[in-house]
Amino acid sequence: MSNLTLCQGTKCHTYFTKDRVKGTKGNKTNQTRRRSSFYYGGSNFCSTRCQDDWFNDFGDRAINHFGRLHEPKHLTEENAWVKDYDYNWNDSTRSNWRSVNKITKERRPLTEEQYRDRNYTINTGE
Repeated sequence: MSNLTLCQGTKCHTYFTKDRVKGTKGNKTNQTRRRSSFYYGGSNFCSTRCQDDWFNDFGDRAINHFGRLHEPKHLTEENAWVKDYDYNWNDSTRSNWRSVNKITKERRPLTEEQYRDRNYTINTGE
């Protein structure tokens, strides 16, 4: 049996669609959607409507809890590195994964393992 998760939308059960109606004849109710996977909000919501409902109800509390910005963030040469991948790559003799500085446009090659490692942030070239 697969693990089903519930949509976290605070008003999901109030929207009338055929897949939300559950129960026997004469005893039907609308229920929160249940799926093996969702596509919105980190797989927590069945639709952007439910995602927006949750954020409207809890967004301020979540931002305050995890840290509201009080100063603008600045993109500098030191923190402008992002991982990039060449999706049209056909040459098997060189790497298609790279780290790119969005300000200087400098490119540094990455291995596939570095590219897939969420903790790896920059190839220092050392």
